[in-house]
This record gives sequence, C-alpha cells and structure tokens, in this order.
Amino acid sequence: MATILSRSANRLRLARRCLHSLSRPAPPSPPPFPGAVRGRSSSPILRSLAPAGVGVKSLGLYERCLSSASTSTAVGSGDSEAKAPAEAARGGDEKSGGSNQSGDAGKPVRGGPISWLSFLLLVTTGAGLIYYYDREKKQHIEDISNASKAVKQGPSAGKAAIGGPFNLINDDGKNVTEKDFLGRWTLLYFGFTHCPDICPDELQKLAAAVDKIKEKAGFNIVPVFISVDPERDTVEQVHEYVKEFHPNLIGLTGTPDEIKKVARAYRVYYMKTAEEDSDYLVDHSIVMYLMGPDMDFVKFFGKNNDVDALTEGVINEIKQYKKQK
Repeated sequence: MATILSRSANRLRLARRCLHSLSRPAPPSPPPFPGAVRGRSSSPILRSLAPAGVGVKSLGLYERCLSSASTSTAVGSGDSEAKAPAEAARGGDEKSGGSNQSGDAGKPVRGGPISWLSFLLLVTTGAGLIYYYDREKKQHIEDISNASKAVKQGPSAGKAAIGGPFNLINDDGKNVTEKDFLGRWTLLYFGFTHCPDICPDELQKLAAAVDKIKEKAGFNIVPVFISVDPERDTVEQVHEYVKEFHPNLIGLTGTPDEIKKVARAYRVYYMKTAEEDSDYLVDHSIVMYLMGPDMDFVKFFGKNNDVDALTEGVINEIKQYKKQK
C-alpha cells in the first residue's frame, strides 16, 4: 500500500513539473533527435521508462515533458558551447595583445632620423668643403693676378706688335733710322702740320710733360713728331712746325711708302678726308708711344691723359724698367 502511494506521489510531481514547463513559452524546437516519434507514436524507450498501466495520453505527456527538458538542456549546452569559443577567442586576443605588448616592450626604441654622430659628420663635411673651395678660389685669383702681372711686366709683351725699323728724314734733312734713338727714352707722336686743333694740343702736352719729367725725376726724354701727310709736310714745313712747341722736338717725314711702312709698324691709322684742291684733313690715331732705350715698345698714352698723368706714367714705367734690369 505504501509503495502504491509513493508511486502515485511521484507521478503527481512529475505531472506538475510537466504542466509548469508547458505554461512557459517554449523556444523553437530543435530538429528531432534520432529515434524521436512523429505524430501520436511514442518512442519505445519512453514506453520502457514509463510506469506500467500508463495510457497513451500519459505517454504523450511524458514525451512532451522530456522534449521540453531536452530542449532547455540543448539550448543551455549550445549557449555554453557558443560562449566557450568566444571566450577562447577573447582570451587569444588578450594573449596576442599581451604578446605584442611584450614584444614591443622588448624592442629598442628607435631614435630620430638624424643622430648626433650623423649631425657631427655632416657639419665636418660641410666645413671641409667650404674650406676646400675657398682655398681653391683664392689660389685661382692669385694665379690670375700673377699671370696678369707677368704679362704686364714682360719686356717683350708689345715688342712684336708695336714698333719696328724705319728710314725717314728729319727736319734738318738727314736720313734717320730707329738705330739713331738707341740708348735713349723716346716719346713718339704721329700727326700732320695742317692739323687745326688736335695735333697742336697733343704736342703742347708732350712738350710740357718732357720738361716736367726732367724736373721731377731727372730723366731725359726725346720727343719725336712723325708726319702722316708726306705730300704736304716737307722737310722745311716740318722744321718750322716742330720748333713752335719745343726746341728738342724732332720732326720726321718721308715718302708716302716710308710713312705707310712706319705707320703700319706702330699700328697707326691715318686716312685723308674731304679734299678740295690742296686743302684736306687727315684722320689719324691720337696716341703717344713710349719707347725704351732699345727702341722696344713700353707703353702707349691716349688722349685722355693730361700733362700730369703723362708725366707720372712715364716716370713710373722708367723706374719699373730699371728695377727689372
């Protein structure tokens, strides 16, 4: 009797649990597990588990109760299984992050793009280049200066270009060559006696400079006038003309061929201009040539040199010439 009452109580508790589970909304049912009974048929296993004397309705109730219990168990296990990979992935990320942090912490911190050693090498190289180019520039300027001085001071710098032999007649009617002036400093000027203004001005400047050179430095300079108008400048005409400027002024003239030859040797330009009968002018170079004791060319002085400049220029050239000798 007690056994029957105990079984009845157990059945009531089981029925109450089933009714309680059925009152809650059931989640979507999972696919039927193998051996699940469709429709009104019940599983043989369920029949074996159910107590004896239980009808079909009781078996259906038992089946529904077990299905709900299995569903909740499957859902719980599925959630736990889904949580497990997520937790595992999160743990892996944390581990990888930690490993990355530890790896980053283990690496040495890289410095800036330019270190102190690189900066020092850069400064040293730049200073060396500046020093090298500055030295080369100074050396180049010094070489140019020395070369220009050598050309200027060379005794034969203008020897081949200006000057040469000639054979003319002086204002006393005597034949004169360049050899008659050896051993003396000479100032040559090319002009013509019918010159209206340029030649008289230049000859006055020449005469004044010769006297000042003698007075200041004691150098004797021979002034020489060479005509570029041989057709009108006869010996008598030249003699009268030169004595108007300085007593020591020597006048030279000659044939047209001889005048052409000496003008070419001294690089003198001359040419007749407007001509009416016997009255014409001669366009020519306005230059004075300083010739040394060996009748080599030393320096020329243009129209822009006044008396003082001509005086100082001749004195300086003579002093420099004597230092070289």
